[in-house]
Amino acid sequence: MISKKLRRSPIALGLAVALLSMSSMVGLAAPKQDALAKQSGELTASGNVTVDGAKAISGATVFTESTITTADKSSAIVTLPNIGRVELLPNSSLKLGFNEAGITSSLDAGRLIVSTNQGAAASIATKDATVVAENTQPASFTVDIECGNTHVQTRTGLVALREGSAAKQIAAGQDATAGAAVPGTRCTRLTNNAGAAGLGALSGGALAALLIAAAGAVGAVVYSAVNSGSDTEVRTGGGVIIVSPV
Repeated sequence: MISKKLRRSPIALGLAVALLSMSSMVGLAAPKQDALAKQSGELTASGNVTVDGAKAISGATVFTESTITTADKSSAIVTLPNIGRVELLPNSSLKLGFNEAGITSSLDAGRLIVSTNQGAAASIATKDATVVAENTQPASFTVDIECGNTHVQTRTGLVALREGSAAKQIAAGQDATAGAAVPGTRCTRLTNNAGAAGLGALSGGALAALLIAAAGAVGAVVYSAVNSGSDTEVRTGGGVIIVSPV
């Protein structure tokens, strides 16, 4: 009888140790799963979007350190719980990094819009500079490297553009650039501003002088025609003046 009890004791002890180990593993796995869930976001895709080279669809889970790429006429939004969201515009590529503290990513091509909640920071690196939004207040800003340089526009909050040892503070409604622009076929920002760069590039004095000179030339022609003693017909439509002979 005693020998049977002795034989059963090691078996019971082994079972107890196994159960204890399993409960410890379950207890350790739960925090890891919670941490993993916090370091993932949900993708909303429009058009041709890839994540780490594989085609992605809306509802897909995106993990930190993923590379997201959008094709022409395509866009992607990654919603990050308790942090904010990142919107990648057409023809863009982003290596997206994030954790509980905020977003730390690098933009390799194109444009994006970052929105952060209060308590979450953001840092977007480009080849020219680093764009930083502190966690003291919500922020929303655009980073555009489509033209070869880094152009930042702040929508809400306060953003800093750090280029080397220098830092520019960009308040809501303001913008700043770093690096030199290289216009190209996809540089819509410079293309859209090309029309405004014509007369807008002239200083106020130069523009006024140009208008005065034009008005003076027209006035001289009209005066000469009126005082020539001939029947005169002046037509200003289309900017052309016609003088009829006697």
